[in-house]
Amino acid sequence: MSLSLNRSLNAFRSCRKFKVTTVIDSFVAPVCNEQIEILFKDDAILLIDKPSGLLSLSGKNPLNKDSVHFRLVQQFTTALMVHRLDFGTSGLMLLALNKAANTNLSRQFHDRTVGKTYVAILDGSVKDDEGYVDAPIAKDKPNFPLLKICQSSGKPALSHYRVLERLNHPQRSKVLFTPQTGRTHQLRLHSREMGHPILGCDLYGSKQTQAMADRLMLHALSLEFDHPVSTQRMQFTCDCPF
Repeated sequence: MSLSLNRSLNAFRSCRKFKVTTVIDSFVAPVCNEQIEILFKDDAILLIDKPSGLLSLSGKNPLNKDSVHFRLVQQFTTALMVHRLDFGTSGLMLLALNKAANTNLSRQFHDRTVGKTYVAILDGSVKDDEGYVDAPIAKDKPNFPLLKICQSSGKPALSHYRVLERLNHPQRSKVLFTPQTGRTHQLRLHSREMGHPILGCDLYGSKQTQAMADRLMLHALSLEFDHPVSTQRMQFTCDCPF
């Protein structure tokens, strides 16, 4: 037997000792009967109002096929996702209708020239009328897919907040968030960092605050960006349902 063949056989026998395991997403999204509302469309872009309880993209689990993208490509076959909203978040989403528009808009998000605001209902009464939360966000590897605040390894994350209304029985705060960065779960984590988690948050709230709402009380209120073709600055708003 040749030396090279012998090495190959030994390598094969060695590999057989290891098991290949596939991580299966066990989360199955409840059926979402709410419809996507189209707010604006031209040849390059599509603005929609996403309902809470609908995935932005279809999940790895075959039971999670329904999503914003899955629904829209039935009607707009070239639709491309420029950004995403969490499953529980409602409100404004921007999609591109061709590759050139997608490249342009993706660059704007990357360069942080897109203006975004969100409305949230937080647990308790926020003391200051407005302020900033400056707290870096990192992966929480032992608890994937959760993230965490980490000063040493986190990526910079900055959010401005302004209290719109303080509510009683129980005490809650309606807040307008203007994120300066776009980290995953940023507003959920920054709300918790303030000591006032978003009601209905199943990831970073307590069982009590999760039970205080039948959905994540977070809504994408506005988007401001340059049109990918005309370069005109455009601003859209989407009424908050709570």
